[in-house]
Amino acid sequence: MNGAIEAAVADVASWLAGAAGEPVPVGPPRDDPGGGLTVWPLELRPARQTATGGATREPYRFVVRLLVSGGGPAALPALDRVLAAATTAGRPELVLDAGDPALWRALGVAPRPALLLDAPARVERSVPVAPPVRQPLRLRQLGMRTLHGRVVGPQDQPLAAVRVELVGAAQATETDAAGRFRLAGVPHDPDAPDAPVRIRLTGAGRVHTAELDPAGDGLIVVRAPD
Repeated sequence: MNGAIEAAVADVASWLAGAAGEPVPVGPPRDDPGGGLTVWPLELRPARQTATGGATREPYRFVVRLLVSGGGPAALPALDRVLAAATTAGRPELVLDAGDPALWRALGVAPRPALLLDAPARVERSVPVAPPVRQPLRLRQLGMRTLHGRVVGPQDQPLAAVRVELVGAAQATETDAAGRFRLAGVPHDPDAPDAPVRIRLTGAGRVHTAELDPAGDGLIVVRAPD
């Protein structure tokens, strides 16, 4: 299977053969007074991408710019036919900008009339496939609990106005003047009742993460570092 660049070049070469009325080989420009046209890929240029949402991944789009030139005066009629065909059909996109002397010096040939054709190309992007489900689905309903706690600092001084949030969830609250907080809606897995609960404390420009033992119904004391 041809790649995106190879396929674009092959399509243009095939179109050129029909437009010029003779085969157009893929190769760099050459000096040959009796020679015909050649087509040579010069560069890849970006193209506008299609914006999509969700899980759909659109192809990556770009343009292959190709140089069409002749080996000598005998190629001018074929170049004329290609120019007329591209102008009439509007495709591939025609660019009359191949007169830079530096380009011909880099190719090692004398300057000559030439055309630039822009051929659209794209690379398909695969969509990740979810692995098949090989076992029956098991649904578990998690319970919810409310944590009652108190945040203290050095010498067990209560810390007020400290933000207390459940890591990885939206639940959050603040401590009162006595450092107490009440955090509702904390998930509780009955199969792992002793699993720790992670909270994040934010206050006075500091952030501290702590793991709480949810076992028991008493007040949980959280000691913030100095």
